[in-house]
Amino acid sequence: MEPAFTPLGRRRFLKASAALAAGAALGTHNLTAAERARSIGANDRIRIGMIGCGDRGRTAHMQGIYKHLAATNFEIVALADPWRIHREQANGMVKEWFGREAKQFASYRDLLAMDGIDAVMIASPDFHHTTHLEAAANAGKHIYVEKPLATEMDKLVRAYDAAKAAQAAGSVIQVGTQLRSLPGIAGARELVQAGTLGKITRIDETRNSEKPYWYGYLDRDVKEADVDWKEFLGDRKMRPFNARHYAGWCGYYEFCQGPVAQWGAHFLDLLHYVTGCGLPESCVCLGGVTYWKDENKFTTPDNVMATWMYPEGFMVTSSNNFGNGSGSSRKFYGDKGTLDVGNWNAPTYSAEGGPKRDGKIRGKQNVTPIERPDHFLNWLQCMRTGQTPHASIDAGYQHAVAVLMATTSYETGRRTVYDRAARAIRTS
Repeated sequence: MEPAFTPLGRRRFLKASAALAAGAALGTHNLTAAERARSIGANDRIRIGMIGCGDRGRTAHMQGIYKHLAATNFEIVALADPWRIHREQANGMVKEWFGREAKQFASYRDLLAMDGIDAVMIASPDFHHTTHLEAAANAGKHIYVEKPLATEMDKLVRAYDAAKAAQAAGSVIQVGTQLRSLPGIAGARELVQAGTLGKITRIDETRNSEKPYWYGYLDRDVKEADVDWKEFLGDRKMRPFNARHYAGWCGYYEFCQGPVAQWGAHFLDLLHYVTGCGLPESCVCLGGVTYWKDENKFTTPDNVMATWMYPEGFMVTSSNNFGNGSGSSRKFYGDKGTLDVGNWNAPTYSAEGGPKRDGKIRGKQNVTPIERPDHFLNWLQCMRTGQTPHASIDAGYQHAVAVLMATTSYETGRRTVYDRAARAIRTS
């Protein structure tokens, strides 16, 4: 990790401190949002705004940080979500935890316009991630943003550039690929990079289910009067209000690109972290709606497989079948053995299948975990230390490019490659 203050970072900090002192003397506050965020001290309370108050925002983000309240001293002061019901549910949690209400908004724009917000957590639908990330970065906030980082390449580049500029000015940005923060996965990284499994030739994930996960959201009673429909659609084509589209948005491809993007983003980030590899060279992805065809008219694929080739010499596959729940697996294959991370929390390894196994791995072994703070705590801590969090914006860009190579291949039916110089995805 980076030190708390690089020479350039320390100069920025001292400049911000001087500006704060001058502003106090004049009775004004002329600090930029980034400089204000940089000045969070050990005893200062971090003021957080939530962008997206759905299941992910409330049950993962809000509950995930709340358990660290005593250790990190923060408060949730603002909530933004197009659906009034979700805002009010989140506000109920705020009232219970902090004894007062949060400011509530339908739009993220109003939340970011508030004075005094140090950080934001973005748990909006997938197609909004880049928009919200770019806006929060331009406002100089500390940011926690969900995966997949992007659904379009041009928006990814803009959001990434804004995030890097904010980071240079002192913002701490954590991407929500939380597997990097698991002790077992950190141990798996050390195992692989020590060469214990030899040369990795293949990394595969098969993650199946008897039914697509988006069906689980259809029972939400969404009424038009409670929703800012235009805010939800964002830059998508305007159309009459559709409660099913709002409730089950992840089943519709224009809002969510499906399991390769949502589930595969975790897997891709995991293998990037464990192997230390770079961006993929090429990708092919096939699939479709092959089984769950009904009155919902879902367009997100329920059966899909993506295959990437990496310049380090290994091939990666991510496969999802929602017509049969058997066969799930997640493994790294080396010429000296196999790493099984089917259980994120307790990965194992053995010499199974390795043509160059040398007897150093005896039987099935548990990966030795490496203790580290959980993903939310890591972000909260880094806001005070200035260190780089576990899943940096660069890691987010890497998984997003790999995902977009797959979704572009799925959409076009063609092989994709990444053009590094142009930061673009090409078909061939």
